[in-house]
Amino acid sequence: MKTLIAGSLLTLSLVFSAGAQAIVDSFAIGFSPRTGDVAVDAQLGDINVFARGNTDGFIDDVVVSYGAPRYLVREYYVDRRWAPGDIYYACALAHQLGRPCLEILNIYERDHGQGWGAIAQRLGIKPGSPAFHSLKGRVGQGHGKMRGNGGGRPQAQGGGGARMSAAPGPGNGGGRPAPAGGPGGGQGKGKGKDKGGR
Repeated sequence: MKTLIAGSLLTLSLVFSAGAQAIVDSFAIGFSPRTGDVAVDAQLGDINVFARGNTDGFIDDVVVSYGAPRYLVREYYVDRRWAPGDIYYACALAHQLGRPCLEILNIYERDHGQGWGAIAQRLGIKPGSPAFHSLKGRVGQGHGKMRGNGGGRPQAQGGGGARMSAAPGPGNGGGRPAPAGGPGGGQGKGKGKDKGGR
């Protein structure tokens, strides 16, 4: 009898997890945000994949990075089954414009057939403008955090800021300050450095 119950529970859990996986996989198939930038479109697709494996980490990142209410991000992702890339871009765009994320989500819900690029342009962010490049940079930073943190939750840094800590790695200096005296002013024994007359 215990074996039958255990087998039934295992079967049910597999069925439910497969159903949830199918819902999330549908974000990746046919996802076309049409931001007007191929790299940003690809990054938003990657955000969809990240969120599939780390719902809480995705929600935390949007909340911390863009000040979006946690309940709102969870509602759109879990209850309304929006693609994570769309939620992320809506909140990034809202933050860039100084508007509530809900307002931008409502605009996209009404006009999503136009794509994000047309909506951003209508809201005042022109392709190639400094505001567009700033928005693109914000999405790129979020994409990098999600790819670089090994699937873990993002962590807020001290000082009350809404920044996320990045995992040490190539190109970001591992969080260490630059040595005094500019480049090469450190204490290393690299080729070409003054070795004190030795």
